Amino acid sequence: MAREGAEARREEVARRAVDLNADVGEGFDADGGLFAVITSANVACGFHAGDEHTMRGACEAAAGAALGAHVSYRDRDGFGRRELGLDAATVEAETAEQIALLQEISGGRVAYVKPHGALYHRASHDDACAAAVVAAAAPLAVLGFPGSRLLARARAAGLVAVEEGFADRGYAADGSLVPREEAGALLTEDEAVAHAVALAARVRSLCVHSDTPGAVALASRVRAALEQAGIEVRAFV
Repeated sequence: MAREGAEARREEVARRAVDLNADVGEGFDADGGLFAVITSANVACGFHAGDEHTMRGACEAAAGAALGAHVSYRDRDGFGRRELGLDAATVEAETAEQIALLQEISGGRVAYVKPHGALYHRASHDDACAAAVVAAAAPLAVLGFPGSRLLARARAAGLVAVEEGFADRGYAADGSLVPREEAGALLTEDEAVAHAVALAARVRSLCVHSDTPGAVALASRVRAALEQAGIEVRAFV
């Protein structure tokens, strides 16, 4: 009985804490301001954006945040948002390559992996792709969409699987993200703040995209609103 009570208390504490992450190193001006607000930094690893110089800069600037490898298809022209349909072996090899490079540049500080763009969406529903990403990520934590094949595969492999919500993105009625090319894909600042506080009850990490207009102000207001609601903002790792 005492053990059950302790477990319930731990779960309650976890529900009152959330991570605030952002995709950085992608060439957007918001990075400098975001580093002062976020608790986890998803660093672009050169395949969709960035290079060794920007990766090193992001790692240095994110000294107070957890570091994640923001891995992608090798698609700089499409910013990693085009589905390339690569086979699972190639996905695993290219994911591992990106993680290894960021580990080298950061001095081994990489704590988790988050796919980007089209790879993120494919790994959410394609089991072979999800398994490939997880194989490359092990033993690091994996950040992904709630209910995804990626998180299911991560848990099956014994990895820390972290459910992520998007503060600045609109959601469809079925719980999926509204496609970027459709109306309602990006929320207004006021909408995002309210949305983030609601999402915090269901996920362990919230994302603000660095290419969202007014990203720094939005992230700052989101963090303030979370803390005002009694939710601690801290890294999940």
